[in-house]
Amino acid sequence: MAGAESGGSDLVLLDVFGSPYAQRVRIALAEKGLAYERAEEDLAAKSDLLRRSNPAHSGKVPVLLHAGRPVCESLVILEYIDEAFPATPPLLPADPYARAGGAVLGGRLWLRRDDGKEEAEPEPEARAELLAVLRALDAELGGREFFGGEAFGFVDVAAAPFAAWFLTYERHGRFAVAEECPGLAAWAARCARRDSVATNVYPPEKVYQLVLEYRQWVLGPK
Repeated sequence: MAGAESGGSDLVLLDVFGSPYAQRVRIALAEKGLAYERAEEDLAAKSDLLRRSNPAHSGKVPVLLHAGRPVCESLVILEYIDEAFPATPPLLPADPYARAGGAVLGGRLWLRRDDGKEEAEPEPEARAELLAVLRALDAELGGREFFGGEAFGFVDVAAAPFAAWFLTYERHGRFAVAEECPGLAAWAARCARRDSVATNVYPPEKVYQLVLEYRQWVLGPK
């Protein structure tokens, strides 16, 4: 079992620990103090339960089962648990501005062949687009502690798993988030200090090492 209180004992989360989308759901469940059973899935050999629970999206994670009924898609799950458990600290209302667009753009920085050059330059277009996303988030955050104000809320839960990717973006994009977007960097540090985030998200260096392994698997040796 995972979680803190008995209110969510009929909750089962089908996920993969390293998935940032699944991490969103685990952070939310932790913030709301809901107990749940976690079922780690092998996406190379998906369980029948996962396939049945999310047939529309080829058995993708995460899937939250509440009293046996499946809820799919991470942002939908966040909204669902907020409405299904109103007595726990709310995550909404908030405008889901940060929908991890940076994750897709960031992949263009690190998932590229460098022809054996250790100091290969990052793809300029991908770098510029990713920086634009980060700067937009920085501007949206403004001078607030969190996206919703003083309280850690929906947008923070949705975006926090991707903050662990900042180090990877920096190393492959040749920039520093703290220099380009100081407010966003400070927000990421605040999120990382929360127990709900620290226990459910890989640290940045771990993310970077996993990316290197995945990159080598996809692109092959230099």
